[in-house]
Amino acid sequence: MVLGDFAAWNMQNILIRVIVAAVLGCVIGLDRGMKHRGAGTKTITVVCLGATLVMLTEQYIQIHFPGLANMNRLSAQVISGVGFIGVGTIIISKHRVRGLTTAATLWASACIGLAVGIGFIEGGILITVMMLLSLHILPFVERFATRHSRYCNAFIDLEKSQDLHVVIHDLKEAGIVIDSMDMSESRIAGEGVSVHMVLYIKKSAERTEVYDILMKSDKVVSVDFL
Repeated sequence: MVLGDFAAWNMQNILIRVIVAAVLGCVIGLDRGMKHRGAGTKTITVVCLGATLVMLTEQYIQIHFPGLANMNRLSAQVISGVGFIGVGTIIISKHRVRGLTTAATLWASACIGLAVGIGFIEGGILITVMMLLSLHILPFVERFATRHSRYCNAFIDLEKSQDLHVVIHDLKEAGIVIDSMDMSESRIAGEGVSVHMVLYIKKSAERTEVYDILMKSDKVVSVDFL
């Protein structure tokens, strides 16, 4: 072990594991809290500490009740159980899914707690650092890739499903390729449909130009981009 052997069962190692779990959970929680996300410092710290306690309990059972412990059973329940908490942070609004990163952070924090709880402190610290780097660096990479991407998601509300062929014709005339498409009941027009299209723009064009192409038809009720 790089930092030492924390797997041995003694009060010193137990205290170290609990403190490290609290610190790592707090660091991740503070990072999310500063961005005003759904799960902040208290939530993530408690999840991390709870997962740590599960692994401590498993090791306790293995030492004091040999033959009765299954070191995989309780940890497996934590990994699946935290998913239910994560679901509560996911919100779908106006074609956008929010809270997925918060849910993933909660799940990963529980896994960090499990690792620290069994004494694998190096792994918990390493994943915490990588998580924080990912949460801070990847949004810039994602925005850069999105700005230079020729794909865009368009949500189009039509008065009638029969009007879809007009929209498709206009897009093809403008040199825009429909990569994929699906339809659902419209949120706005009573008898209309809502169409989700993934568009590939061959030439350099702004979303405003695509918007103008779509809205030139009086059959189009609204257009929204993701």
